[in-house]
Amino acid sequence: MPPVDDSHLRKRSTALEKVLHFNDKAAAPVPTHAASHTSPTPSGRLPKVLLGLVSLALSSYFAYTKFSSLGQPDLLSESYALCSREGAQIYTLDAQNPRVQCLVVHGSKFTSIGSLAHAAPMKDQVLSGWRETTPGQPHVRFLKPGQIVVPGLSDSHAHILEYGATKQMPLEGTSSVAETVERVRAYIEADPDIFEDKTKFVEGWGWDHTKWLLEEWPTYHALEADPVVAGRPVVLQSKDGHALWVSLAVLESLRSLPAEVEGGVIVRDSCGKPTGVFLDNAQDLVIRPEPTYKQLQKRFAATVKDAHSVGLTAVHDAGFNPMSLEFFRREAKSTTLPIRIYGMKYFDETAAYWGDSFEKIVRAGNDRLSVRGVKIFADGALRSGGAALYEPYHDNPETRGFMRIAPETLNEVIPKFMKDGWQVNVHAIGDRANGVVLDAFEAALAKANVTALRPRLEHAQILAQKDMARFGDLGVIASVQPTHAISDMWFAEDRLGPERVKGLYAFRSIIDHGARITLGSDFPVEDMNPLAGFYAAITRVSPDGKSPHGPGGWFPEQRMTREEALKGMTLDPAYASFTEDIIGSITPGKLADYVVLSQDIMTVPADRVLSTSVVATVMDGKPVYGTV
Repeated sequence: MPPVDDSHLRKRSTALEKVLHFNDKAAAPVPTHAASHTSPTPSGRLPKVLLGLVSLALSSYFAYTKFSSLGQPDLLSESYALCSREGAQIYTLDAQNPRVQCLVVHGSKFTSIGSLAHAAPMKDQVLSGWRETTPGQPHVRFLKPGQIVVPGLSDSHAHILEYGATKQMPLEGTSSVAETVERVRAYIEADPDIFEDKTKFVEGWGWDHTKWLLEEWPTYHALEADPVVAGRPVVLQSKDGHALWVSLAVLESLRSLPAEVEGGVIVRDSCGKPTGVFLDNAQDLVIRPEPTYKQLQKRFAATVKDAHSVGLTAVHDAGFNPMSLEFFRREAKSTTLPIRIYGMKYFDETAAYWGDSFEKIVRAGNDRLSVRGVKIFADGALRSGGAALYEPYHDNPETRGFMRIAPETLNEVIPKFMKDGWQVNVHAIGDRANGVVLDAFEAALAKANVTALRPRLEHAQILAQKDMARFGDLGVIASVQPTHAISDMWFAEDRLGPERVKGLYAFRSIIDHGARITLGSDFPVEDMNPLAGFYAAITRVSPDGKSPHGPGGWFPEQRMTREEALKGMTLDPAYASFTEDIIGSITPGKLADYVVLSQDIMTVPADRVLSTSVVATVMDGKPVYGTV
C-alpha cells in the first residue's frame, strides 16, 4: 500500500480541535513528576467531545486491520478511539480527569481523553456500533457492557527469569516432604534425557515447609530414599527464595564447608552434619550450572506470556545478577523487549564497588529497559526465620534472625551509591533490618535530593512504631507485596507474638504517615496476577474469604482503599522507576499502555474481584494480549 499524504487532514484536525476545544486533556508535553501533583480542572470545562473525537480520528489516516502471527486481531491503525457506552468507565489515574468515557490513541501515545457530549452531532451514528476499517474511515471502538479500562499494570517487585524457571518443575502446593519428592521423581521420569543421565542437574522451585502438615526443614535423606531420585544432583529452591534443599550428591561436591556463614545458615543435625538445607547467604556455597542463552530466552518468553495475560505491561526485577543483566541488555539491543523492565543491579559486598564505573541503562530499546537501581539485601525472610528482629522470635527464642550485611557496610555504600546517582533498593523484612536501613537512609539523605534518588525499602514487612513515621519524613518508598500478607497471616503470630505482629504488613499505618507505597507480587514467590494483590490489599483475607481474624480480614484496619491499590499498581510504580512522565496513567502525551478488564474492580463486591479477567493488554497502543 503506497504512503498516504494526510497533511491536509492534519491541518484540518488542528483547526477543528482549536474550535471544538477537545481538551478534557489535550495532547501536550507531560512534565516530569507532574502526573500526581496537578490541580483538578475547574468544573464546567468538560468539552462537547464526540464531534471533536470524530474530527480528531478523521484527521489521521488508517491502515488495514490484520491478524498477527498469534492469530489475534492486531490494532495497526495510526489512530483510534476507545469509548464506553455506559459512561466514564475509563479510570485514567490522571489527576485532572480521573474518569472519562473515551480515550484516543495516535501511534504509540494517548492524544486525548474526554466524555461523550449530549449535544454532539453524529452521536447516534457513532453509538450505533463499530465503523468498518476501510481507507479514510476511523476506528471508533466501544467497550462491551461492564468492561472498564485502567492504565497498564506494573509489578514493583518480581523475579522475571526465576519465574520462567519455576515452570520447569513447580513444587508449590505440596503438603509434605514425601509429596514434594514425588513431584521430583515424576519430573525425572517425564524427561528421558534426565532419566537416562544421572549426572544431569535436577532443579525445581516452590517448596514451602510452613505449609506442610509437619512443619520442619527437609533433608537430603528424603531425596536419597527414592530410588529414582537417589544419587542425582538435585537443587530445590524454596518458595520465598531464601533456602535451598539439595541432595547428597550436591553436598558431597561441596567438599569442606565453613563452620559458619555470615548472613546465612548451613542447617545441621544434632551431630553437626549438614542436612542439605542452606539459608540466605549460605546458598551461595551451592554451585549450579548456568543456563544457556536459549534456556534464558525460553524462561523469559514463559514469563512474558503469563504477564501479558494478567495485564502487566511493566515489571521491576528485584535483583539482576551478572547473567540476567547481560541477557536483558543483549535482548534489548537485538529486539524490542515485549514488556517494560526496570532492573535493580545486585550488590555483592565481596566484589569491588562499581557505582562509579558501571554505566546506567536508562530507557534503552524503545523505552523498554532501564537499570539505574542497586539491590542490597539487609536480612533474610520471616518464613525461614532469617528476618532480623530487635527481640527474639516468639516461636524460637534462641534467635533474633540475622543481618545479611553489616550495618557499617550499609552506612558506607548507601551514601556512595546515592552520590553516584543510583536509586538504592534494600531488601528489609525484620523490624531491626528496617530500622538499620532507615538509619542509613536518613544519614545519606541529609546530603542528597530524595526526589532525584527515590530510595526504596523492598518488603518493609515488620516495622516498629517509631520507624513507620520515618517513611513519610524521609521520602522513602515502601515497596510492598499485599499477597505476602495473606500468605503469612497464618503463621505470623506464632513467629512474632500477639503484639509485634501488629506491625507486620501495616500498609494503612505507612500510608497515614505520609509515605508512598508501590505494590508488587514478588513472583514467583506469590501469584503473578496483580488483581490478586489488589484483592489482598483491600480485603486482607484469603481467596476463599478467610483469615485468622475471621471473614472481616486480618487486622482489617490496615486495609488499603481501592483507589490506593490501583494507584499502587500504576502511577506509584511509575514514580518508583522514574517513568511517571511516560507511563502510569492514561494522560495525553504518555505511552498508550492500558488494560481492558471484564468488570469494574472499583465497584464490584470484593469477593468478586478475583473473578475479573483481562480482556486485553495494550502496549504502545497495540494489543499484546487479547483484542480491543
